[in-house]
Amino acid sequence: MAPNPGNETPMQSTQVESPSHERTAGSKMNISASLPNAVHTPHHEASRTIIEVDHVDFHYGASHALHDISLSIPEKRVTAFIGPSGCGKSTLLRCLNRMNDLIDGTRVSKGQIRIDGADIYNPDVDVIELRKRVGMVFQKSNPFPKSIYENIIYGLRIQGINNRSLFDEIVEKSLRGAALWDEVKDRLHQSALGLSGGQMQRLCIARTIAVNPEIILMDEPCSALDPIATMKIEDLIHELKKEYTIVIVTHNMQQAGRCSDFTAFYYLGRLIEYDRTEKIFTNPREKQTEDYITGRFG
Repeated sequence: MAPNPGNETPMQSTQVESPSHERTAGSKMNISASLPNAVHTPHHEASRTIIEVDHVDFHYGASHALHDISLSIPEKRVTAFIGPSGCGKSTLLRCLNRMNDLIDGTRVSKGQIRIDGADIYNPDVDVIELRKRVGMVFQKSNPFPKSIYENIIYGLRIQGINNRSLFDEIVEKSLRGAALWDEVKDRLHQSALGLSGGQMQRLCIARTIAVNPEIILMDEPCSALDPIATMKIEDLIHELKKEYTIVIVTHNMQQAGRCSDFTAFYYLGRLIEYDRTEKIFTNPREKQTEDYITGRFG
């Protein structure tokens, strides 16, 4: 079972000392030799746990991508996944709404992922309903070649809803929720492809929240944006967490520090450390975490 974040006394991790802690100048770090065998789970104060990842392994065919991942994610907080390319952070993110199911040969080979206590990989789970509850915003904005208005209501239309007054209400609410209404309210019926990159990404966020999810997954949502557009997305994340649980993958250490309440660091498909973001960036438990956030590798 994943550790309970409500415990007054958090689990302690066991630090495994290795020769990598005594590197000589110019030597190559042997990080994989000093992987921790237990990961501290932070206390989540009054927030209840909404996502539990319990000893999960994941495979792409014969390739073992995730190794024994366990963590609990609190409701209406921002949790950041960080780590170098190929560490497994996006793979785990896509496990949370079963997007990896779309790739042939993939499987959760051990463990459970539970949302509100229910195993989302149970054969009885309706994957479409799951993805309504757990929306996703991708690295590259992907507006449909339709009007701004039709982009927002697309998810409602495929549910069979056809109520114009409801559509109007949800379009305005969603665009306001994505801090985009004032910029597009006079061109709702123009093509979404005419928006700027940052506006397109906020439109995709609006389209996600239009179907009223509980959780929003963001896979490097600012990687293709300029600094001003990035700042708007980050400000939006702070507002969205009042209503939604957010899990974000980012390569940007500063962004993780600015946006998130909790941070999980991954390396070689393993969870190395998970704690409050302030603790991760100022006083990490693990040497590997310190080396990564200070730029010694990655």
